[in-house]
Amino acid sequence: MNEIRAIEASQMKQELDNFKVGDTVKVHFRIIEGKNERIQIYEGLVIAMKNSGVGKSFTVRKNSYGVGVERVFPIHSPRVARVELVRPGRVRRAKLYYIRKKIGKSAKIRELIVKKDAKTKTSETAKG
Repeated sequence: MNEIRAIEASQMKQELDNFKVGDTVKVHFRIIEGKNERIQIYEGLVIAMKNSGVGKSFTVRKNSYGVGVERVFPIHSPRVARVELVRPGRVRRAKLYYIRKKIGKSAKIRELIVKKDAKTKTSETAKG
């Protein structure tokens, strides 16, 4: 069993854990067309994250010409070049499947506002 975990640990990417459900992300995905390889950007809302370890994946939903499109990306896949956080979201659910039924403004997620003053206040109290 330890050999299996060692192999899985070597295949895992550590830098892609900077987003969560409810965030709007840009996924830079490698596409191979014949001999050519290019990176396509897929921007949308993360509505679900599943599993753990090497098999961890996330589902991204976007509207394309009025039609909802969802795509599942494995986090540790070599095809996923990087995941860029566009806008953090404020949600209270682990799975946002209810977004599928929403249309227009009601399908939007509130933005999570992170205060930068909290870091400076803690450093001032430590000094004083």
